[in-house]
Parts: sequence; structure tokens; C-alpha cells
Amino acid sequence: MILHMRRERPAAWKIRNQAAARWKWTTPFIAIEWGFEWLAYILSHWSFLEVLEYLGTFSVLVAIVFYFSESGNRTKQRHYQAWQVINTAQGKGGSGGRIDALQELNADHVPLVGVDVSSAFLQGLDLHNANLLRSDFSSADLRNSNLTAVDFTLSNLNSANLRNAHLDRAKFIQANLANADLTGSSLVAADLTGATLDDCDLSDSDLQGIAWQHLKSLKGANIRGVRNAPEGFVAWARANGAANRPDADQ
Repeated sequence: MILHMRRERPAAWKIRNQAAARWKWTTPFIAIEWGFEWLAYILSHWSFLEVLEYLGTFSVLVAIVFYFSESGNRTKQRHYQAWQVINTAQGKGGSGGRIDALQELNADHVPLVGVDVSSAFLQGLDLHNANLLRSDFSSADLRNSNLTAVDFTLSNLNSANLRNAHLDRAKFIQANLANADLTGSSLVAADLTGATLDDCDLSDSDLQGIAWQHLKSLKGANIRGVRNAPEGFVAWARANGAANRPDADQ
């Protein structure tokens, strides 16, 4: 902000030019400086400029107020664009910008209920704590994704690739995980109540603390090398159609 000060009237040219008497070559420079002194003197008495500066400062304040007052609309517009990306690519392979769109919505705590990203390439997706109730991730590639504490209740994950995914504390209540690849995934404290795991691959997965007592079905599931399985789970799984199949990669 400019500090306004009433300038004193510049000295007359005769007095101002006395310094040039000894060195004549400095006269043009002194004359220019003397001219600017007069200009500054005149402008310092012109209130119109001071008013303009105040108006400029006020306009900045107004812009700041409008910026924050419209932040909600900008957020809505950003969410609309993210949903547009997801819906436009629905049913298609590849990412199509859906990883960023999903993560942005989840970061803003937007429920992703019913989202359809079937067959999408979503490796490394981070949707921890997301609400994915009734979502469709069938045949999606979710390898190495962070899906910690996600709510997959009533979701379709048929044939989804969840290799090495972090699924700790995830809820798979009545979810369809048939034919899903959960090799090497972490399912610590996951809730599998009412879930269908027919023909899924649980080999080398971490099952510590899972809620499995009311699991609907795992007929044909591969439980080779499961880690930290709760007491009684392996025996129950075998009795209900699961098996120790060789690693498909071998």
C-alpha cells in the first residue's frame, strides 16, 4: 500500500541547478530529477489518485470475499466433472481418468454408493474408508489398491483382480466375490458375513481376525497358503468345498 505524504514544494530551478555549475554535464540529469520532483509534488496533492488506490484495495477485498463465498459452487462443479468422467467411461476397459476422479470424490467424503467401474483398470487405487455400498467392481483390475475399511456391502466384485490389495477391516457383507483373485491380499479383520467366495483365489492372503462364521459360500475356493486364518476356518472351508490348489502361476 502506498503511504500518502504531502510533498514539499520543490526548490526553484535556479537554486536546484547550482549543483550543476561545477559539472555542466550533470545539468540534464538534474533537470530530469527536478521535473519528477514537481510531478510528484503535484500528484501528492491530487486526492483522485488516493481514492483510486483505496478502490483498488477494496476491489481485492471484494474478490477475496467472492472467492470464498463461491467455494461451495466450485466444489460442486469439481464433483460433477468427476462423476461425468466415471459415468462416461462406464463399462469400458482402461482407466479413463477414473482413478483420479474416484480418489478426488472420496477425499471430499462423497459417498460412492452404486458406482459402476466394472472391467476398469484401477491398479493402485486408493479409496480407503470409502462408502461403496452396492457398487460394481466386477472384472476390475484393483491390484495393489488401498481399500482399507471400505464398505463393499451388497457389491459385485465377481472376477475382480484384488491381488496384493489392502482390504483390512473392509465390509463384504452379502458381497459377491466369486472368481475374484485375492492372492496375497490383506483381509485382516474383514467382515465376510453373507459373502459369496465361490471359486475365488485366497492363496497366501492374510485372514487374521476375519468374520467368517456366517460366510455364505466358498465352494471351489483356493485356500492354499492362507496366513493367520482364524481357528476352525480352514477345516470349515475344506468341508464346504474349498481346496488347496497349486499356484496358478507355477
